Parts: sequence; C-alpha cells; structure tokens
Amino acid sequence: MKNKLGLFGFSGIVLFILFVFFLVNPSYQKSIEAKFYYETGSYKIAYTLANEAFSGDVYNRMASTVMAQSKTALKYVAYLDDAKKYLKEIALMTDKGSVTDAQRAKIKMMCKIMIDSYIKLAPSVITDKKLVSDAQKYFEKFEKLFEQADR
Repeated sequence: MKNKLGLFGFSGIVLFILFVFFLVNPSYQKSIEAKFYYETGSYKIAYTLANEAFSGDVYNRMASTVMAQSKTALKYVAYLDDAKKYLKEIALMTDKGSVTDAQRAKIKMMCKIMIDSYIKLAPSVITDKKLVSDAQKYFEKFEKLFEQADR
C-alpha cells in the first residue's frame, strides 16, 4: 500500500514538473499558442508561431506537428481560394449565354488545373475535416465542368 502511495506521489511530482516546464519554456509556450491558432483556423499565424517554436527547440514535437498541420491546411486554403476565383471566371463566361470555343478551352484548362491540384493535396488524419470536405466538393464541381466542356 505504501509503495502505491509513493508511486502515486512520485508520478504527481513528475507531472507537476512537466507542467511547469511547459509553462516556462518559451518554445512550448509558442507551440501551445500555435495550436490555439490552428484550432481557430488562423493557419498562417499558427505556421509562423510553430516555426518559431521549432527553431527555438528542434526537439519540440508539438511545434513540428502543428507546423506540418498548418502547412497542409494552408495548401487546402490556397486550393479553395483558387477554386472560388476560377468558378467566378467560369460563371462570367457562361452567363452571357453562348460559349465560344476559346472560352470552352479556357474553362477546360482551369478545370484541369484544379483537378490536378486536388490530386496533389495530401490530407492527413488530423487535417481539418471542413477543409477536406470543401475541397472535395469543389473538386467534384470541376470534374463535372470538365466533362461538360469536353462535349
């Protein structure tokens, strides 16, 4: 019984020391802050803070993970921004009624770019699910548009 109580006390002391280490170490403070920004969707800030934390301590796995997550999320954000921009351009071309052969070729090219870009995205288990699902929806739209432009 005394051994269990001693082990429990020792474990508590070790956990307390680790907690204080996390609070005092500037690298881990930045990585915790980076994780907060990642969770709130501020991926650029999260990447910057995680990169600073990782530069301060290359053994900081939390900073490394948040940096990798943020980098992946930023790729998705860039894909979504491009998708919105291209869809606006396509809508402007098709709103006028008839589509010329040159416009059709431009639409096919934009669709092909977005399809190829989507294939290059590599989601991980921890990538924001909303980003992944939004990207997939745009990918499916571009596939349909590509098929329609091919006719």
